[in-house]
Amino acid sequence: MTLFQALKHISNMAFLLDTHTLLWAILNDKNLSSNAKKYLSDTAHIVYYSPVSQWEITINHSLGSLDLRITLDECFDIITKTGFIELPLHSDQFITLSKLPHHHKDPFDRMLVAQAICNNLRIITKDSIIPKYDVETIW
Repeated sequence: MTLFQALKHISNMAFLLDTHTLLWAILNDKNLSSNAKKYLSDTAHIVYYSPVSQWEITINHSLGSLDLRITLDECFDIITKTGFIELPLHSDQFITLSKLPHHHKDPFDRMLVAQAICNNLRIITKDSIIPKYDVETIW
């Protein structure tokens, strides 16, 4: 995170997108809630995505359980052009992950929770299990 992003992060709300939210946002999917759209469209907010989501998208797409309607290359190209900021992985996030209660069995969601906790981010998600963690969610 640059100094500018850090200062903006302090003065505005910052969010981490769950994988489904990221996909629905870039594909303009009708499943994206109006409240989520409101937060995503407000340019005063900082919106992050995680490489963990790209990993999850890649795995599900390669297994045939995710139909993107576009190629994986196009998907990642759109993500980078959205203005969403990639949130890097750091070792402290893995330590936090190791200490999380096992509310969620999905390893991708657990890592997103750890990243949100370490970076003081709210998660934009429809997932009903994520709010069981010590992290604020928006939907």
